[in-house]
Amino acid sequence: MAKIVSNFFISLDGVVERPDQWHFPYFDDEMGAVVGRGVAATTAFLMGRTQYQEWSEFWPNQSGDDMEFASFINSVPKYVLSNTLTETTWQNSHLISGDTDQVAARLRELKEQTDGEIAMSGGATTVRWLLANGLLDELRLLVHPIAVGHGQRLFEGTPTYPLRLVDSATLKSGVLNLTYAPA
Repeated sequence: MAKIVSNFFISLDGVVERPDQWHFPYFDDEMGAVVGRGVAATTAFLMGRTQYQEWSEFWPNQSGDDMEFASFINSVPKYVLSNTLTETTWQNSHLISGDTDQVAARLRELKEQTDGEIAMSGGATTVRWLLANGLLDELRLLVHPIAVGHGQRLFEGTPTYPLRLVDSATLKSGVLNLTYAPA
């Protein structure tokens, strides 16, 4: 049985939006190894409509330094949660739509039929929905030692979600590598 794992670059003040504008000074070989282990365990990828639209325009056309991740993300099964998309055109993408109960049932079925990790990254709205519906198995955060001061926060305007720490490490850059599971 697979587990759904959400991965975020996050600032000390909880911002997850636009990590490309604040994250890279902290990215080094050690963080690359953490990210690489996550990618190696991923057997499917879960995303919302916005991320799907952005990534489906970008990743199929990449080469050079981006080729290793491009090969992975272009070939791995991708499941897109959306009630506004009518089709997916990116290689190996599958649309999951319907009301909350239908989508949750489809994801539970997917977890039962799949092994490994179904990775979810980039969408605070999606991770909140997964938590609210009891579908998220792990939340992995790379907490950067920076206060961004603006942007979407991971848990902005949400109910209380008790979590328990299942793993932690401090990287040389000062980034905290934290893994939580629902309590």
